[in-house]
Amino acid sequence: LGDVYKRQSQIVMAHVIGGIFESMGNNVKYVNTDSQAVYEAIRIGDVSLSHEVWESAFGKSFTTALDKGGLVDWGDHEARTLEDMGYPNWVAEKGLCPGLPDWTALKNPACAKNFTTPDSGGKGRMLEGPQSWHGDLIPQRVDALGLGDLWTVKFAGSADALWAELKAAEKEGRGTIIFNWTPNFTDGAGFTFIDFPPYSAGCRPEDGGDGKCGSPDGYLKKAVNADFPKTHPAAAAAFKKMSFSTSHIGAMAALVDVDKMTHEDAAKKWLADNKSVWQAFTK
Repeated sequence: LGDVYKRQSQIVMAHVIGGIFESMGNNVKYVNTDSQAVYEAIRIGDVSLSHEVWESAFGKSFTTALDKGGLVDWGDHEARTLEDMGYPNWVAEKGLCPGLPDWTALKNPACAKNFTTPDSGGKGRMLEGPQSWHGDLIPQRVDALGLGDLWTVKFAGSADALWAELKAAEKEGRGTIIFNWTPNFTDGAGFTFIDFPPYSAGCRPEDGGDGKCGSPDGYLKKAVNADFPKTHPAAAAAFKKMSFSTSHIGAMAALVDVDKMTHEDAAKKWLADNKSVWQAFTK
C-alpha cells in the first residue's frame, strides 16, 4: 500500500484496508513511498495499490501513470477533498468576522483586527502550512483579492504547528484562519473553509492567471496495478467496493492526531468500532 504526504489519515487508512484484507486471508506488506512516484511504482508492479489519491495533490502524477497503461482507476471514495484556508467553527459562533464563510467578509477592518497576533504588524494573520507545500500561492491570492492592506500571511513550520495554533487561538479567544484540508481530524470538531471565488483551470498565477481564486474541490480515488484483480480477485473486489466518508476518514485521523495512538493501534480500534461499515465491503 503506497502512502505518504502530510496526512495521518493516509497511514491509518492503509492499515485499516490492510486489516480488512488480512481478515479475508491475505498477507499485506506496507510500503512507504514518495507520494508522487507511487503511481509509477503501481504501474510497473512494485506496489499493488494506493488508497488515497488526492486530486489536487497527486492528480497529475496519477493521470500520467494512467495514460501509460498498467495502472487502473479503481473508483472514488464518498469523501471529497479540499485543501484551503478556513477557520474553526467557534470563530463564526463568537461573531469574530460576520459574513464568513464568504471571503468578502475579510474586507472588513473590524473583522481583520480580531485576527491580529504579535508578529502580524497590526494586520489580521492567516497561517499557511510550510512554504514548501504551496510556495507563495496564498500571499499572491491575498494581494490579488485586494486584502493585503488588512491581512498578512505567515507560514507554519509543520502540520503540528497548525494544530497548535488552533488550540492557542481558542484558549486566547482570538480569531484564527489556517490552512487545512478535508478529510481530516478537524472535521469532527467543526471546521469551515472560506468561500473564495471559484477555482477554474488557469486561474492561478503559476498557470498564467490573476490568482483571484480559491482551491478546487477534488476526488479521493483508489488506484491498482492492472494485474491485481487477476492475482487477488477477492481483495480487488472488496477494494473496489471500499468507499469511506469524510467522517470515517476524519475519525481515523483523530485517533492519531487527537488520541495520540500509533497508526497500527488506531486502525485496529477503527476496525473494531466500525465492523458494519467495512464488513459490507467484503461480501
